[in-house]
Amino acid sequence: MKSPLRQFLSIVAVATAAFAGPVAAQEYFDTDVDLPAYPEMQPVEGLPVYWAPAVDANYFFYDGLFWDFYNDGWYASPWYNGPWSYVDPVYVPTYVLWVPVRYYHHPAPYFHHGGGHDKPPRWGAHWGPHWQQAHNRVYAGQRPSQGERAPLPQYQRQFTRANYPRAAQQQAQVHNQNYAWQPREQVVRQQYQARGMQPQGRIAQQQHPQQPQQPQSAGGQGHHGGNEPRGR
Repeated sequence: MKSPLRQFLSIVAVATAAFAGPVAAQEYFDTDVDLPAYPEMQPVEGLPVYWAPAVDANYFFYDGLFWDFYNDGWYASPWYNGPWSYVDPVYVPTYVLWVPVRYYHHPAPYFHHGGGHDKPPRWGAHWGPHWQQAHNRVYAGQRPSQGERAPLPQYQRQFTRANYPRAAQQQAQVHNQNYAWQPREQVVRQQYQARGMQPQGRIAQQQHPQQPQQPQSAGGQGHHGGNEPRGR
């Protein structure tokens, strides 16, 4: 039986985790991404997501963040070479999870179990029903991005490995001066806020491919409809 002190500490820990949500204090991680220069990105067919054909990683861009699936976990950064923040699978946006297996340079073995090359990984089968239920609770009924593809942060092309800004404060300053996209996803907005990135003004007017149509989930609903990601 727990002592009163241990019971109190357990309650505090649960309450703190619930308050923190998907993003708490920023802790940065190393991943498999260490690029010499800004990568060339191409749109994922039918989704408001980009991928990098020449980058030897599971590397994407969505809603103002670069996403890297590494060592069975998702990491995100507003800058192409990090630093990277871990994102709990419950809060990874559905559009990111809908990217088909063929866009992954290093697919995990379980990606193909019961699916196909042109279908997304079976996240629900891997992470289990508890993840599926929690993810559905977070995203059920929400359609914040409406399938709009965020412009790529082309301003980062001026930075190579030699002059890449590593300090979070410097990254935030350069970002705020050059990138006006307002994130649609709550988890992305929280990432921006935690890093001091508060873009002002109108959305950057950049040329980008035709907007994709709203994809459909297994249950016939669109983005964040409360169903398991497509390819179930």
